[in-house]
Amino acid sequence: MTIEARLTELGITLPKAAAPVASYTPVTLHGGLAHLSGQLPFIDGELVTGKLGDSVSLEQGTAAARACGLMILAQLVEAGIALDRVERVVKLGAFVSSTSDFTDQPKVANGASELMFDVFGEIGRHSRSAVGVPVLPLNAAVEVDAIIAVSAA
Repeated sequence: MTIEARLTELGITLPKAAAPVASYTPVTLHGGLAHLSGQLPFIDGELVTGKLGDSVSLEQGTAAARACGLMILAQLVEAGIALDRVERVVKLGAFVSSTSDFTDQPKVANGASELMFDVFGEIGRHSRSAVGVPVLPLNAAVEVDAIIAVSAA
């Protein structure tokens, strides 16, 4: 089954890849690895903002992390990297805007991690960091970056 067919089976439509908000490249391909800049969570075209442990619930944060994962996939496609070329999701880095007493960053990051497994199966399993931060760009609730191994075109 192709990844496109898998997305359809899961009822997933990828969002439009977001343009960079500063001076960077969303995807850099080098040595068979696609390095993806941190992606912000857009749900129905709206940026999910706020802090976990304050104005954003665990469920909203998990959905935001999943939205970041969808944007990672959209950025690959925008960069001309077909999703069927993915050999392995190597690593995700999740940054969670949270209060000092919020400690469920790993649960929030599961939104992106579980998406990668749902889409890619075993090659979607990856290593990961999940850290709490005081603030993210544009007051985003979550940001996720990635390293993904891809085959030659």
